[in-house]
Amino acid sequence: MNEQDPHTPGTEVTPAPEHGAVRLEEGHVVGTGGLPERFTNPGLPHHVPRMADLDEAAARRAEKQVATLFGISILGTVLFIVLYFVLDVDQTVFVPGIGRTSASNVGLGVTLALSLLGIGLGAVHWAKTLMPDAEVVEERHPMRASDADRAEAVRVITEEGGRSQISRRPLVKYTLGGALGLFALPLALQVGGSLGELPRKSLSLTWWNGGPSGPGEEPTFRPLRLMKDPENQPIKASDVTIGSVFHVMPEGLLPDPETHEGGAEDLLEEKAKAAVLLMRLDPAQIRSQKELDWGHDGIVAYSKICTHVGCPVGLYEQQTHHLLCPCHQSTFDVTQDCKVIFGPAKRPLPQLKITVDDEGYLVSAQPFEEAVGPSFWERNSS
Repeated sequence: MNEQDPHTPGTEVTPAPEHGAVRLEEGHVVGTGGLPERFTNPGLPHHVPRMADLDEAAARRAEKQVATLFGISILGTVLFIVLYFVLDVDQTVFVPGIGRTSASNVGLGVTLALSLLGIGLGAVHWAKTLMPDAEVVEERHPMRASDADRAEAVRVITEEGGRSQISRRPLVKYTLGGALGLFALPLALQVGGSLGELPRKSLSLTWWNGGPSGPGEEPTFRPLRLMKDPENQPIKASDVTIGSVFHVMPEGLLPDPETHEGGAEDLLEEKAKAAVLLMRLDPAQIRSQKELDWGHDGIVAYSKICTHVGCPVGLYEQQTHHLLCPCHQSTFDVTQDCKVIFGPAKRPLPQLKITVDDEGYLVSAQPFEEAVGPSFWERNSS
């Protein structure tokens, strides 16, 4: 039998089935847990109970399955930590379809995937077997809910929060806590132990310090000729005219142009740190005594690596004596120790002190005094 809805004249409400029923209150529909006094049918399918809803033994089996998946995650995390310290980064293994690759990468990747997979599958299985799955509909209502709805929300949070069954299923609670807690350790290990030393220390040591050295040893400085890049030919002071610019590498860094032998073992890394720009100015235009002392008859050498984020500074304006970084337009004045006159860079380009040898070739007189390249890690700038 139909009944007249007191809130909306002319409308009727029809009794609905027990599962999925909703109550009409103050003109909107809210979910209920039992038979309402007045309701409308929102078109939801009838709720079909699961085995875990009807049989406590089935619920316990589901609990154990969820705990097993979380346990797999814990095992994966523990294995990750063990392999992190056991496997040598230089050790390789054969992987079908890929070939020989780093054993460390394979082991850490598999165990980390196992850790993530266990958490994901455990959470999904928990939601599908133990958490409530009844569907409800709530129509749009004013931004501020009625007092009755606000009171109901507080009741749901305080009284029905346990419907997820986490309080009734301590095995799930403890294994989930263990899986999530241990999962943070691989991330901490990678951040704390695998990122290497601060770049400032690495960039303070370039090929200009004296070339290659033994493991754990700092090279002994020796004068190195300035070589044209990429020709790898030495440069005489008489070859450098006013206004000319040379891209320079230190002697011994590049392979022999004819035999292609020799050169740095980590060529790209060493070349990136040791790149230098060589220019000749009229000494009368140089406004820094240090620049005059560190140069030779107006010939000066500066690091090519921008002190902003490490882009190559390769644009020289002969009339203004400015060096321009094309990435972010940092501009350096060559007549004033390459100080920054525009752009985001925070310090001048490091100068390489040079002189000439007995044959008139330009050579380094000492290595860079400070780290080359970006300095944001040191000066809190970017």
